Amino acid sequence: MTQRGPYRKRTVKAPPRFHFFKPAGVSMRTLDKISMSVDELEALRLADYRQLDHAEAAAKMAISRPTFTRLINQARQKVSRLLIDGSALVIVAGNVDFRETLHYCSDCGDLITQKVDTEVLDCSECGSVKTEDLATKYLLQQQTNMEIKGSPN
Repeated sequence: MTQRGPYRKRTVKAPPRFHFFKPAGVSMRTLDKISMSVDELEALRLADYRQLDHAEAAAKMAISRPTFTRLINQARQKVSRLLIDGSALVIVAGNVDFRETLHYCSDCGDLITQKVDTEVLDCSECGSVKTEDLATKYLLQQQTNMEIKGSPN
C-alpha cells in the first residue's frame, strides 16, 4: 500500500478565538477530550452558522464539495459526541491557510482583525505591545505537529 501524501491546504477565514470548550463545573482533568481541526471548525461555521450550501462553502475553502461534506460530517459527529457525552472540545491546527488573522492583546483582551501579512506593533485599544497573532500560533502548531510525525521514534 502506498502512503498518501499531504492533502491540499484548506482556506479558512480566520483563526478561532478560543481553543477549547468544556462543560461548566467539571475539571478538565476528568474529561475525555475531542480534537477538532481548524478546517473542521471552518466547515461548521460556513454550513451551520453562515448556512451556505456545500458547493458554495467548498469554494470558499478551496476544496472539493465531497471533501467539504466529509469535513462537515466529521465536525458534526464530534460536536454531537461532546454534547451527549460531556467531553471537552480542543481546537487543533490543521493544514490551512488563513485569509485574515486575529491579534489578541494580553493586557486588555481586545481582538484586532487584519489581513494575514499585516504586522501589529501595539494594541489599538490600550496601546500595549503584548499582542499575539493567532494565525501564526495555529500555523506554528501545525508545523510542530508535522515535525513530530516525521521524526523517527
